[in-house]
Amino acid sequence: MPRFFIQAKPEAGMLSIEGEDACHIARVLRMKPGDSVTLCDSAGMDYGCVVEEASPELVRCRVLEETVSAGEPDTEVTLYMALPKADKFEFIVQKAVELGVSRVVPFLSARCVSRPDEKSLRRKAGRWRKIAEEAAKQCGRGRVPEVADAVPFREAVAQASQAKTALFFYECERETPLRGAIGGRRLTTVSLMVGPEGGFALEEAGQAQAGGLTSVSLGKRILRCETAPLAALAVVMYESGNL
Repeated sequence: MPRFFIQAKPEAGMLSIEGEDACHIARVLRMKPGDSVTLCDSAGMDYGCVVEEASPELVRCRVLEETVSAGEPDTEVTLYMALPKADKFEFIVQKAVELGVSRVVPFLSARCVSRPDEKSLRRKAGRWRKIAEEAAKQCGRGRVPEVADAVPFREAVAQASQAKTALFFYECERETPLRGAIGGRRLTTVSLMVGPEGGFALEEAGQAQAGGLTSVSLGKRILRCETAPLAALAVVMYESGNL
């Protein structure tokens, strides 16, 4: 069933959609009165609706039922991802949303090859947020995960340290595997910090550990920067009972 996000609660049992989504419903999906659609209030509630009026400018729907969104995990995971080259970040955002991430924060580290200027970052951020929204629709999420503005490395560490479980994925870590760091723990808020193609610099690893993050390993194989965050996220979701 088609799914769309709205920023409103039902009024008199009705919900309205305007803008691009209304145009998509009327012109692309060719929905008409009597067709079913799911609307989500972006706060975890789904509304099963029937279309009563459909035009490219406005779609009006009658609410038939209200349910808690089944697609939202009960563990809040924020992914702090060093900016990779090319369009890898788009892929990471899309798949992280599908796996259940709550928030994605891009950051710049010492070995980032990609260093877009402020104007380029604003343009890219708009694209990333659109990808997050489309992925959330596709996979049945109850809200659209936030894609934050890019921050410097130190700010990313400061933010990540606020989570109850704050993990720093360091390719030189040999003592602590990911499962050893989270196995048997109740995972409520989790931060995952992953580096760029060249990994983290030694001084960055020291700063992260001094900031309260736990250095962990994803195994003996070196994973690509677009593989590592998704592997880590999948393990956390599995261990927390959300996968």
